Amino acid sequence: MQSPLISRPNLLRRIPMPLLAILVGLFCGLFVWLVLEQVQPRALKSIFADELKVRLEQQARETLIRYNNYVTAHTSTIRLLANHRKLSQYLEPVHWLESDREVPFVYYNTPPWLPNTALWRTLIQPSHILLIDKQGRTREIYQVGKRNLPSELAGINELFSSENRVQALLTTLGDEPYLLVSETAEDATGTVMGLLMMMAPIDEQFLTSSQQGVALDDVVVGLLDADEQRFLSSSDYKRLPPGVLMEKVEHDYQVTDQSFFEYEGSTINIQFATLVPNTVMEVIRGRVAGLERRQRIITATAFVTIFTLVFYLLSERLNRILRRISLFSRRALGEAQPIIEQGNQLFVLEDWIKQFIRLVRDARDEMRQQHEFEMQESEALKRTIMEAALDSIVTIDETGRIIEFNNTAAQTLGHDRDEVIGESFAELMLDVKNQPVFRNMLNSFLENPGDQKEEVQHEMWAVTREGNQLPVEIAIKPIQLQTRVVFTVYMHDMSNRRRAEQVIRSLAKFPSESPSPVLRVNQPGVIIYANAASAPLLEYWGCEQGQTLPLYWKKRISDVFLSGKDWESQLVSDDRIYSLLITPVVDLGYVNIYGRDITAVRQAEHQAREHQQELIHVCRLSTMGEMATGLAHELNQPLSAIANYANGCVRRLQLSGNGGDDILHALGQINSQADRAGEIIKRLRSLIGKQPPIRSVADINQLVKEVCSFVEFQARKANVVIEQELSLVLLKARVDVVQIEQVLLNLVRNALDALLEIQEDERSLIIRTSCQAGGYILIEVLDSGPGIQDEAMGRLFEPFYTTKQSGMGMGLVISQTIIEDHNGKISAERLEEGGTRFSIMIPSGEERDG
Repeated sequence: MQSPLISRPNLLRRIPMPLLAILVGLFCGLFVWLVLEQVQPRALKSIFADELKVRLEQQARETLIRYNNYVTAHTSTIRLLANHRKLSQYLEPVHWLESDREVPFVYYNTPPWLPNTALWRTLIQPSHILLIDKQGRTREIYQVGKRNLPSELAGINELFSSENRVQALLTTLGDEPYLLVSETAEDATGTVMGLLMMMAPIDEQFLTSSQQGVALDDVVVGLLDADEQRFLSSSDYKRLPPGVLMEKVEHDYQVTDQSFFEYEGSTINIQFATLVPNTVMEVIRGRVAGLERRQRIITATAFVTIFTLVFYLLSERLNRILRRISLFSRRALGEAQPIIEQGNQLFVLEDWIKQFIRLVRDARDEMRQQHEFEMQESEALKRTIMEAALDSIVTIDETGRIIEFNNTAAQTLGHDRDEVIGESFAELMLDVKNQPVFRNMLNSFLENPGDQKEEVQHEMWAVTREGNQLPVEIAIKPIQLQTRVVFTVYMHDMSNRRRAEQVIRSLAKFPSESPSPVLRVNQPGVIIYANAASAPLLEYWGCEQGQTLPLYWKKRISDVFLSGKDWESQLVSDDRIYSLLITPVVDLGYVNIYGRDITAVRQAEHQAREHQQELIHVCRLSTMGEMATGLAHELNQPLSAIANYANGCVRRLQLSGNGGDDILHALGQINSQADRAGEIIKRLRSLIGKQPPIRSVADINQLVKEVCSFVEFQARKANVVIEQELSLVLLKARVDVVQIEQVLLNLVRNALDALLEIQEDERSLIIRTSCQAGGYILIEVLDSGPGIQDEAMGRLFEPFYTTKQSGMGMGLVISQTIIEDHNGKISAERLEEGGTRFSIMIPSGEERDG
């Protein structure tokens, strides 16, 4: 095979492949560079022009923004001065009349109506600051600089007199541009007196300062009269003096002018101009042109190099391929590939194509065998998946007869696979009513195969081998084989889903069957659901399902939804009381309102309070019954004194007509003792009498004294002196006087009973009052008795528990109820030295309950 290849007289055969690749690469690279040489310079020039235009416009916008920010700073300064207290205090006694024609007063130093200059002069120095009345007449002038006030501002300025807000006006005065910033001036009472106006000449210094320290070596800004095309001012008077026309500077500068939209009251058409020297532009153009030339050279070199390298690498790649083919031929064909030692070896491939075709055919046969083996594995895998599926899978032919049946279907329907193969699927496994439906589904596939979806689903009833019915969801999917069409029927048992749906339906009926109100309200406050028990609430709110709640409840719903926390409240209608629990469901955008009728609960609580008051009254009667002897002795003393004094007066009158002073003294004693007896009876009636709880501000020290007077006889009988260690500070609290006296009386009498168990010389009873931190009053009853045993200490406040033989066990229980009803606390402890201390803590002050 070598001789035919060598005998071909072709020049390309004699050129080595690397050299041929280098020549082709050089040619392609030069061709591409020549094409780019015609296109790239024009594209770069266009890009430069567009980019330069964008840069100039951006620079012009930035200079205008800095200028506007500088003017805004002047506006803020004049607002600060106009609202300063020195100006309002100065204008308080001032009265400017419309008929006044006085010459404005001129200040050359800081006027009295301006604050210290260090507080406001952070900008460029203005030329004048004026006080103008409401008629537009200049009243007072503060001349800051050396410029004289323009004559246009000496008279009435109707523009400023018609404005009632802060404003900035750009205008020309005496052919010079000025910035006039004004703000309404008010006296201390808020009466508008006129305007406070600041004048700032827009000169070289102003424009330079407006750029906030930005270098202006390559940029000049100025104000341009758009009508006359004449510059009024600039940031560099040397390069651009005022009065220069636009046409004289256009050949030296690139000019970008912009209109002022903020100054609607301007009397002339002024534009803000940004000028960039053409010399700067030429320098930039030169840099871009040099960069463009360098880029072209680099591009040409890159293209030539890349194309040459690509073709060289391709030739090397082909050489490696030829070497691999040679090695393959030696191994596969048993002969060596002919190689030409000099020249192009690409042509060797032509003679080897036939051998490669033969090799491809052999490889195709091997691939077919491999494919058949893989098909067998795939069928085995599909069968495994089908057998492991959780749903019943049945394969049927065009007539509806079963050709395959998985294990799940056999377990669910109770049929063996061997028994059902060849049987009609509809007749064997479906209910009689569903058989026509299944046949119609199958026929629709056969009649219109192109119009049907890949899968059709339907709910039916399946029949097991024992005759039981199962709800199933049937899906039919056609499978196009090479010669026929078969169908795969998927049957999903819906029994569990049906049971779950039934549970869900029963749960959905739960709110409507609930005897308590259940409502659902979305975030905007619209009632989207309300059960029948919610009718009283809807009637109270005056709305129905689908309507919006009243404003208060609508806002409350929104607050609860945003907080994400439950909120409880009570609603009192005409005859019912409801407890409402509002629960937000943030993810779904609504809240649930659960109501509960607590009318009976509140009535029971009210009855319980009434029974409690009855029990307290009975306890007082019991206590007063035990105190009857002592009170009788107390009443006997003033009554005996009254009788003795009255008999003495009678004897004196019988024995002698004199002694009038003694008789008057005796009559006074009679009156005093009668009042004492009446006071005792009055206090006894108030303590025993049944009355509703009434709370009032009372002196706790005085209550202690009155209770001590009640048990004075019992204390003397027990040979006990009650020591009263009362606070020197006035202790006032809002309490029910009778109930607190009842508690103190119960504690003191318990202490006296305990003291009877020890010797007389060891008996001691102390009542102490004090003011505690947190706004509380402490009342302590200390006795030196035998004390309370440890096993009894924990049961003191249990109902019907007592350590006395004749006690009922309700005194301390009622006392605890009374103190807790006053938001207080009662406690007992055993003293180390012997005895017991009872402590009462109640809130102090005159605050109202609830």
